Amino acid sequence: MAAQTSIIPPTPSEEDYAATGERAPIPDMDDPIALFGDWLTAARESEHNDANAMSVATVDPAGMPDVRTVLLKDFGPDGFTFYTNLESAKAAQIAATGKAAILFHWKSMERQVRIRGPVSRTSDEAADAYFASRARISQIGAWASAQSHELVEREALKARVALFTDLFEEDDAIARPPYWGGYVLAPETIEFWQGQAYRLHDRLKYAFSGENAGWTRTRLNP
Repeated sequence: MAAQTSIIPPTPSEEDYAATGERAPIPDMDDPIALFGDWLTAARESEHNDANAMSVATVDPAGMPDVRTVLLKDFGPDGFTFYTNLESAKAAQIAATGKAAILFHWKSMERQVRIRGPVSRTSDEAADAYFASRARISQIGAWASAQSHELVEREALKARVALFTDLFEEDDAIARPPYWGGYVLAPETIEFWQGQAYRLHDRLKYAFSGENAGWTRTRLNP
């Protein structure tokens, strides 16, 4: 197969880099969770879709990495929460290793945040509460989809959606499937990245040293 360099954007010129201009550095805050909240708030104003979208990276039993995009649904000192099918590939890989990494990339702001740490299940109460807040068709979709498993044809999925739509037709509330729930990643490291002129980017890394010591922070070379 021939190389497809013609469709890859060209390397910016020196004039392009100069036009970027110098930006204020990442603020040297004590609390990375608060800094993340500030950045997410700003991203909601500038990103057209899903400012809470994040890539979740895991590894399979052979050590092969996997990555996929999900939506952040909660965050705080205890960690970053997302929900998924508990029989999916990501769920199996999390169960095997107990660890993951997540990445937020806000292209409109030239910012990204990388977070790594152990992952655990949310409580059933938290999963039930979030599931109850979802649109009804999304709840039905959670029942209908055997996520990550083979689908012979799309019509089969549509048929399962129709089946569960009929099954729950007279129910005011749809219960959460037993194979659907939430995960929370407890951050051990959080790195903030911000684009700067001439690719002399700004990086600030936080490491959690325990409840007593709290967070330490280090600025990194681009």
